[in-house]
Amino acid sequence: MPAAERVPLRSVTMWLLLQSLLLLASCLRSAAAFPKGCYPSEEEGLKTFRCSNARLTEVPRDIPNDTNKLYLDSNRIPFLPRDAFQDLPLLLELDLSHNAIASVESGAFRGLAEHLHSLDLSSNRLVSVSKDAFSNLKAKVNLSNNPWLCDCRLQELIRTVDLAAGSSGGIVCDSSAQEEHVGKAFLQVIADTDFCSVYKKTTDIAMLVTMFGWFAMVISYLVYYVRQNQEDARRHLEYLKSLPSKQRRSEESSTISTVV
Repeated sequence: MPAAERVPLRSVTMWLLLQSLLLLASCLRSAAAFPKGCYPSEEEGLKTFRCSNARLTEVPRDIPNDTNKLYLDSNRIPFLPRDAFQDLPLLLELDLSHNAIASVESGAFRGLAEHLHSLDLSSNRLVSVSKDAFSNLKAKVNLSNNPWLCDCRLQELIRTVDLAAGSSGGIVCDSSAQEEHVGKAFLQVIADTDFCSVYKKTTDIAMLVTMFGWFAMVISYLVYYVRQNQEDARRHLEYLKSLPSKQRRSEESSTISTVV
């Protein structure tokens, strides 16, 4: 082969080798940016990011923003802060099961309302969560196997979210103001008990007691004030009686007009 033809071939070979090295470096750099134990993949045509059993203690920050399915299950995440997933506008499925989540801040799922259709929060440490934490969320939510406190707050939450099929039986009362509810499925309990109605009655009674207490204090003060003034007036009149007649008449008139 002439030297003139070997030069372009060598250039092409070098160019391909350089491109391969650049691609490898890019892949290595992207992998290094992910938390240990996390990796991207593609499942059924959906971009997936898996961090299962990665010993995470918080929601990772470097999740690709084109992720469709996110698995953060079986970690040690204790709570979900506000805007934890705001950079994931294409997220369809979110698995947070088997963590240590005990708190979900209002706005934790902000930005996911339009696309998210599956949210798994089962097997965590949720006792009580405000319904505002799931505001406008249309996803099917799994809240089973948590140590729930059965009260009005949980009742409002259950009425707000769309429970995943077959998960409602796993929402069990771990504690309750009424001992007989403990260990029972919450939906079974609220079939006979309206926690919010009981709470409203208790609140109304407490308010009435408080108002009555303030009213009694005001009446007591008025009675004391009137009696004190009467006593002062009586003493003053007795004092006037001991004075000479002219001075007594003048001060009696002054005292009577003051009392009136």
